[in-house]
Amino acid sequence: MSSTVVQRMAEFTSDVDFAQLPEEVVEESKRIVLDTLGCALAGVDDLKGRVGIEYGVIAGGSAGEATIFGTTHRSSVLGAGFANGELINALDFDAILPPGHVAPYVLPGAFAVGESLRSDGKALLAAVAISHEMSYRMGKAMSYIRDTSGGKITQPAVLGYASTIFGAVAAISRLQGVPTDVIANALGIAGAISPVQPQRAWNVHVPTSTIKYFAAGPLVQAAVAAAYMAQLGHTGDVHILDDEEFGYARFIGTDRWEPDQIVTGMGSDWRFPIESAFKLYPHCRVMATPFDALIDLLADNDIKPDEIDAVRVWGEPWVMQPRWLNTEIRYSFEAQFSMAHGVAVAAQRIPPGKAWQDPALLQSDAVLDLMKRVTVAPHPDFVQAVSEHPSARPTKVEVDARGTTFTEERRFPRGVASPDPATTFTNDDLVAKFASNAEGVIPADEAEAVVDAVMHLERVEDVSSIFRRLARSPR
Repeated sequence: MSSTVVQRMAEFTSDVDFAQLPEEVVEESKRIVLDTLGCALAGVDDLKGRVGIEYGVIAGGSAGEATIFGTTHRSSVLGAGFANGELINALDFDAILPPGHVAPYVLPGAFAVGESLRSDGKALLAAVAISHEMSYRMGKAMSYIRDTSGGKITQPAVLGYASTIFGAVAAISRLQGVPTDVIANALGIAGAISPVQPQRAWNVHVPTSTIKYFAAGPLVQAAVAAAYMAQLGHTGDVHILDDEEFGYARFIGTDRWEPDQIVTGMGSDWRFPIESAFKLYPHCRVMATPFDALIDLLADNDIKPDEIDAVRVWGEPWVMQPRWLNTEIRYSFEAQFSMAHGVAVAAQRIPPGKAWQDPALLQSDAVLDLMKRVTVAPHPDFVQAVSEHPSARPTKVEVDARGTTFTEERRFPRGVASPDPATTFTNDDLVAKFASNAEGVIPADEAEAVVDAVMHLERVEDVSSIFRRLARSPR
């Protein structure tokens, strides 16, 4: 009898041998870990982050075996997993990978379980690679955020990142060292308790909630539950990804279901590193190319914010929705998605980083006034460019200042692998971003020690030695 998709995913999870992982998979996994930990530290003062911390303590106490990053709390695996998921995604600063965001959903449970079990660095790296490869493949099998068929950009009626629960469960189960059949049960349970896909509602309802497109904390807790339930003897539906009539594809709402994308070459053909991307800005990724163009234009022409009469941006067509057109900014999560507000922040010529989400800046007269002079429209060549290269995000920016119109164009945003080598986020870029995110949260010497340990993670004997450096409490 042939194996089901879930069983093949479980076999992949069990069979991955760290010694045989391609170098680019290991290195990209390290980069993702470092970036993710820094994003968690950056979120400690944000409303979403603070709520995550407080609920994490309610759920798991403050004297457990896993660190809530950037705090004095050590909670249970469930509590720390919830809190760290919310922290990682608080500023929308975390890495990007199809189906969209992956790290806030798949890594917090693995971090907490790895810390509680005192796993070594090789085990954690294998779990990170498994979780990202599985999530990427699930994303490629389902409806995606952009559909370019028919020569125009559209979005499916149901959209979200619920499918990352499978990668999250796989990472946890791998660290637990359970047999393949238990992993299969855990994945089957994960499919049955998967969260719903709320993103389209979030896109169009203004004002909306701090939940954003998909809350990380609840998914992390569901993944932890699925892994432990299977370990304790619960069984899961291993046919849940094969049944197109009644299974996961039907009830999760995807318009497209291509399970061969999940299993073909799994274990030998590692696909996630090529589309892994990092953020230079704590904003929705659709703003990255406009920000790149605007910042360079202002710097090259030494244009000061108060000299700007108007800014016109042509970019992603599908952002002409309430979420991105919103100009009523009360909270940081609204600023992260408002095109006009984001452009006004970028024009202030402040170095990109968590400072861009400072409440004083978000509500400053300079930003709110300039926001009124920003207009956004679809770029006419967007569909063609994306069809030619998946990382393409063509953008044109015009700035009226000093009686002149200045123009800048970009095709690829910084932070992605593209035909333009200048867009690549180097290790030095990631280290600088981590240091900026850690500043004021943990001491500089501890931040440096974390960087060194993560960039040599395969040598670390006990990953708890890294995670405990991310706490505020003395060690």
